[in-house]
Amino acid sequence: MSVRQFVRGTVPWPALEAVAREVADRYGEPVVHVEFLEADNWFSTPMVVNERWFCKVVSAQNAFVHSLFTGMRNLGVFSAGSEGFFEPFDGPVEMAAHELEATRRMRDAGLNAPAPIETFEVDGLGVLVMEYLPEFETLDDLSPAEIEARSPELFGALKTMHDNGLAHGDLRAENVLVYRDELYFIDATKVREADAEAAGVERPAQAYDLACALAVLEPLVGADAAVRAAREHFDTNELLAAREFLDFVAIRPDHDFDAAALRGELEGAASEGEPV
Repeated sequence: MSVRQFVRGTVPWPALEAVAREVADRYGEPVVHVEFLEADNWFSTPMVVNERWFCKVVSAQNAFVHSLFTGMRNLGVFSAGSEGFFEPFDGPVEMAAHELEATRRMRDAGLNAPAPIETFEVDGLGVLVMEYLPEFETLDDLSPAEIEARSPELFGALKTMHDNGLAHGDLRAENVLVYRDELYFIDATKVREADAEAAGVERPAQAYDLACALAVLEPLVGADAAVRAAREHFDTNELLAAREFLDFVAIRPDHDFDAAALRGELEGAASEGEPV
């Protein structure tokens, strides 16, 4: 058993059966097929019901682990010179409801995300139901040439998100899907929405997002290509704000990149001072 599986915990099969029956009953069908996905996810058990509905089943343990991670992330943000902006949830139902609302807001901003359907509770479990995208790739499934070609699109979508007052909070390659030749975003986490400057870092949640996007791309296309793509949509101040979070992002277990190379490219771009 992996550390991720141990931390996430196991929802008993009878409880998952009850969730599948509730989903099918709500949409007037019998349960025909349930598939559990091997998703890189700490905070839920993902499954597909009848090959039509993607469901996340969130347990009390998932919510508790999320609160622990939130505290650790805020310590890391503090080390980068900003007040913590990650926020915990009261429980599993709130976790599911937040992702539903975050997905709606991303779609309202013109971004691609699976269609949100509803959330509900089954025996203390929070259940999120969304559109199932049957054949997708994650960003890092693509070839390096394809990833480099899509990098400006990734930063353009991130800029749209930020311009609409949103922040993803957990941008990783696994959370950027390629479906029908378009980028889709999933798994946004909960961050405080205040955009005021904090400890000299402007819009810290957005700066953190940008640092994460650069960290995703650096090992796939190189620091130079990643920063060059970012400069198509973000200005010098935004790039330098992202630089402040690189060391924190580098210690996260789900990012593996050359922080020094990115820092050098960001500082080089800032010294040139060219308008974006």
